[in-house]
Amino acid sequence: MNRKTLLSLVACSALSILALGPNQALAQPAVYPNKPIRLIVPFPPGGGTDILSRIVGTRLTEANKWTVVVDNKPGAGGTIGITEAVRMPATGYEMVMGQKDNLAVAPWLYKGLSYDPSKDLTAVALVAESPLVIVTAANSPFRNMADVIAAAKAAPDTITYGSPGNGTTIHLAGEMFKMAAGIKITHVPYKGSNPAVIDTMSGQVAMMVSSIPSAISQIKAGKLRALAVTSAKRSSSLPDVPTIAESTTLKDFDVSSWYGVFMPANAPKDVVATMNAAINKQLALPEVKEAINAQGAEPRPMTPAAFAALVKADHAKWQGIVAASGVKVE
Repeated sequence: MNRKTLLSLVACSALSILALGPNQALAQPAVYPNKPIRLIVPFPPGGGTDILSRIVGTRLTEANKWTVVVDNKPGAGGTIGITEAVRMPATGYEMVMGQKDNLAVAPWLYKGLSYDPSKDLTAVALVAESPLVIVTAANSPFRNMADVIAAAKAAPDTITYGSPGNGTTIHLAGEMFKMAAGIKITHVPYKGSNPAVIDTMSGQVAMMVSSIPSAISQIKAGKLRALAVTSAKRSSSLPDVPTIAESTTLKDFDVSSWYGVFMPANAPKDVVATMNAAINKQLALPEVKEAINAQGAEPRPMTPAAFAALVKADHAKWQGIVAASGVKVE
């Protein structure tokens, strides 16, 4: 090809691009995702949030040939990880596994919290819901919640209970139980569920309020004794464990938790829709349902709009609960 012909072809190509107009001439954006996605877990490895996050991350990676990297950022009842997430760019490559603890409850507990869940996050997909479970060591003298109440009334403030942190739903469930039963027991906060489970098994704390995913393996191994679940109905994962309402006179006691994926505020709607569809597709699969059920949780696929409405409703509900409990976290 001679120089004159080459110049002619280049000129024709340039004219063709100009004819398309400025919007069409620009390169089309790459299909999402085209690089690794980070999923922040605001609690340490081994806890319920971490386990469910890894189920989701692994399934998205395997099913879609994506790369989803789970990154644990624990501390302050999960608020440290959430805070990091809201500061990330809203590109769809930064996500966080939030839960009722750090989104519906924490804003009413922490003074000067640096995020507003209704403004600083985009609800992407609800993953699962789970009741809580109250556990004690396998060799504990407590056989049921009636035993706990009787012992606490006989010796106020001598019984300790662990939780994964101040200001979590789990902590408040313990405080709600204490108020409802009219007893005095002492809260011992930990930096996540795993260390609290270890100390409960060894008897360092008398009992623990826990998510079922965090405790179920040790319950099944016989190292923890499950005293009661906190929901109105029994858990399908622990069908032999009574509810608090069944085992005490506290007939209206009902507390559960949820886990869901969020992106920073103003994440692109098409990206949110893509991720929601991908997660919901996995939650519908029998093997994924089984994996989540094995952790004591129930898959709860829903649209981003429905999930956002759930977060908003729970946020409003827990304002009154926190006020009644008197719990404050600095």
